[in-house]
Amino acid sequence: MATVEETPTLQAPKAPAPGKKAKVTMADLRGQDLAQRKFGRKLIMPALIVAILITQIPFVATIYYSFQDWNLARPNERSFAGFSNYVAVITNGAFLPSVWATIRIVGGSMILSLLIGLGLAVLLDREFKGRALARTLLITPFLVMPAAAALIWKYSLLEVNTGMVNWGLGLVGIDPISWNTDHPALTIVFTLTWQYTPFMMLILLAGLQSQAGEVLEAADVDGANALQTFRFMTLPHLRSYAELAILLGTVFMIQVFDPINIMTKGAGNTKTIAYLLYERAFIGQQVGEAAAYGVITVILTIVFATLALRTMFKIFTEEAR
Repeated sequence: MATVEETPTLQAPKAPAPGKKAKVTMADLRGQDLAQRKFGRKLIMPALIVAILITQIPFVATIYYSFQDWNLARPNERSFAGFSNYVAVITNGAFLPSVWATIRIVGGSMILSLLIGLGLAVLLDREFKGRALARTLLITPFLVMPAAAALIWKYSLLEVNTGMVNWGLGLVGIDPISWNTDHPALTIVFTLTWQYTPFMMLILLAGLQSQAGEVLEAADVDGANALQTFRFMTLPHLRSYAELAILLGTVFMIQVFDPINIMTKGAGNTKTIAYLLYERAFIGQQVGEAAAYGVITVILTIVFATLALRTMFKIFTEEAR
């Protein structure tokens, strides 16, 4: 008589005995970590794709145009130019002066906005009545459009006959100064400093508020005065915050165009790389050469940002040790 074979049944894994924890192996941990990484990549992939489409496609198009001989006065006469546009950028005598003008204007604005922002951050870090209102008013210049800020400084503040600055100088017996024609670079520096000081202030204020109060109290108990505490404890703590502010502020200021176009038109050694690019594209109508200026500007910005970031990462690593 034939016998029916019993089919094997699936048995659930035995649960750990009460009071005993399940043993977790390194393979399990690696698998969980890999799964979390894959899930994280899936979450950021849409944003990453959008960022690539928005930023890299225009840059690739700029690189393509930089190798083209294209003048807007002759739109139908386009041809491959090779590296002639880059050679023209380096040899036409306008590039190096624009680089030095950019360094002077951006560097001067950066130093002033950082120092003033530090002073304002120290003040806002203290408790006083109306601090929230003061913080809001101090942030306002950073929210003003660059074109509007340039118009305010050119006509309301620095105008030779009706400007508020010359009116204030007249109260102390100083003759009116024609800022826009005699000191054009200073007018740009004043405008950028006024607009980017709140940006520096916010970053440095975040650094001040992250400083441990116990450390400051210990310094006070040890007999350190306010100046010594600020010099030997607060400033080293703010170093990484200041470097971050300098990095981001420099990247923003290199792109500044509106104040120069409205206030000086590039006169008086104020023709920065951004304005020179505009001049070659829309006044000289040399699209290929303007694209070459844009590519070189991006390369210089990347080099500066890379060096700055390496310095910052080195500082973070040393502090972690």
